[in-house]
Amino acid sequence: MEKKRSPLLGVSAPGIDCEGSMQLAKEAAEHGVVTYIQRMERKAIRPCLFGKGGTCCRNCSFGPCMIIEDVPTSIGICGATASTVAARNFCRMIAGGASAHMDRALETTLGFIAAAKGESGYTIQDEKKLFAMADVFDIKTKGRSIRDIAIELGEKALAEFGRQIGGLYSVRRAPLKRQEVWKKAGVLPRGIEREVMEMMHRTHMGTDQDFKNLLLQGTRLAIADGWGASMISTELQDIMFGTPAPIRASVNLGTLDEKKVNIVVHGHEPILSEAMAMVCREPELLAAAKEVGASGINLVGVCGTGTELLMRHGIPVAGSFIQQEIVLATGAVEAMVVDIQCIMQSVAVVAESFHTEIITTSPRAKIPGATHIEFDHHHAPEIARNIVSRAIERYPKRGHVNIPRHKMDVVAGFSHESINYILGGTFRASYRPLNDNIINGRIRGVGAVVGCDSAYVLSGRVHTTVVKELIANDVLVLATGCAATACGREGLLRPEAAELAGPGLKEVCEAVGMPPVLHIGSCLDNSRILIAATEIVREGGLGDDISQIPAAGCAAEWMSEKVVSIGHYFVASGLFVVFGRTFPTSGSKVVTNFLFEEIENLYGGLWAVGSDPKEMAQMMIRHIDKKREALGIQEKRKRILFDMAMRREM
Repeated sequence: MEKKRSPLLGVSAPGIDCEGSMQLAKEAAEHGVVTYIQRMERKAIRPCLFGKGGTCCRNCSFGPCMIIEDVPTSIGICGATASTVAARNFCRMIAGGASAHMDRALETTLGFIAAAKGESGYTIQDEKKLFAMADVFDIKTKGRSIRDIAIELGEKALAEFGRQIGGLYSVRRAPLKRQEVWKKAGVLPRGIEREVMEMMHRTHMGTDQDFKNLLLQGTRLAIADGWGASMISTELQDIMFGTPAPIRASVNLGTLDEKKVNIVVHGHEPILSEAMAMVCREPELLAAAKEVGASGINLVGVCGTGTELLMRHGIPVAGSFIQQEIVLATGAVEAMVVDIQCIMQSVAVVAESFHTEIITTSPRAKIPGATHIEFDHHHAPEIARNIVSRAIERYPKRGHVNIPRHKMDVVAGFSHESINYILGGTFRASYRPLNDNIINGRIRGVGAVVGCDSAYVLSGRVHTTVVKELIANDVLVLATGCAATACGREGLLRPEAAELAGPGLKEVCEAVGMPPVLHIGSCLDNSRILIAATEIVREGGLGDDISQIPAAGCAAEWMSEKVVSIGHYFVASGLFVVFGRTFPTSGSKVVTNFLFEEIENLYGGLWAVGSDPKEMAQMMIRHIDKKREALGIQEKRKRILFDMAMRREM
């Protein structure tokens, strides 16, 4: 993997694939500001090879037991083998990631119920989607008010979290053949929270010690995440805040404004950020900003929360996960407002070098040195106004400001519904044009590039290299989260990027007026990809299950447990998923071979790992070609222009 020569301490270290970010990090370091780049350079302890490969067990006081597979004497004190330990650790990563999604989804559901009852500042924005979800949850709508339908939907969604038997409503949205696969394998989720509880019990010392049985429950848990909690969260947010539609915006550090009060929202809970977006436009607060010498208020995002605002409002994203400290190092941020997930504890330390106030808002996520203002969706506007007022008060305390000019235009907001509309309009909304162009070969297949950005590589470069290789080979890319932000910085989220696509994909993009890379949401919105895949199956011509679609996924710079859960629910749904650089079971060949080969016989999907980004893309392309061949569409069809007689025959 390519590494930059660090401009900071004179030793080899990764950085960010953004000239402005690296220059700003260098200048900040010269003034004593320490970011992740210095911490990487100074790190004395490298990753434990046992822990990295999943064969270090610390689930009881006998350990940690560090196990080497194929060495007869290298087993845990309790007798646990490398395959058992690797499976336990892998499943605990799924449980950790799924729990993060589930807890966030639970909060969204509670907020939705409050909105439906008129107890918060939020209202029902997308009635059409409300009716669609009511149908999923078997809710009668005829002759009923929007309020009553929404309340019942919220309450039924809430019941999914505590359900112990019976199965989840939203799982029934999967293709029937996929549901049959899950039923036969015994992995249909019974409830959302139950699957986490059982997973943690099974991985307790002395409980489940069969690696295949452990992975069975891990799969059931991942399905409960992707087809349960995450899907519920995304759909309820769309109903409450509006379903995203294509919108122009911009990304990178240059979206900060030297003349305005800059407020950064960071984390993954859009209920707070939506309130911030509402109040930042209020005349009283804008007037207050002008009274302290600012020309206005500039709300920008970082990480998942930023992506949610980008998708619905066109509010710019100043940085990805890996840029969060660099955003503060501009000296132009009055307040960074954080909620949950992917927040570096160091932001409070970096902020001490500037006038910035770090404000935590969730009882689940406090940071030493930060101000805590607890968010409550029943009083969302009042709390948001308080936070904005505090940021305005800090504007006169600014010191030196250094905002790089680097920013890039993007087009975001490609939900399943908006893709449907783009392809067919109001009256003929359909995936038919997409399916037809996959069948005729103009579009080779679909690639999902998702997940975090990494401190171990030149951050962003791996994502964009994979994506460029895919689109050059006529693969339409769906991107989420920080992977999408990296694509945005590189200019890949604009229609003009079609110039980098292969001739077939380029032709389609130019005809529709869309980018070759579609930004479809935050890392918690990957259920949109599941719905899109299901719609491709429903439209017909490409098999009757997700596993038959010419499609593949990639988390090229994965970092968090959430991505392990995401990846596994894609594999369980029948898709091929490639992780970059490392895989959490590599210390056990037995478990890794099962996940990379044998699991395909159960679910039609499988895992892989790669280090070179172009080869990762080629792995996805080879899988797509294999699926095309199985469907009998490997040969491109000639373009036929229909005359009137041919149209009449149709």
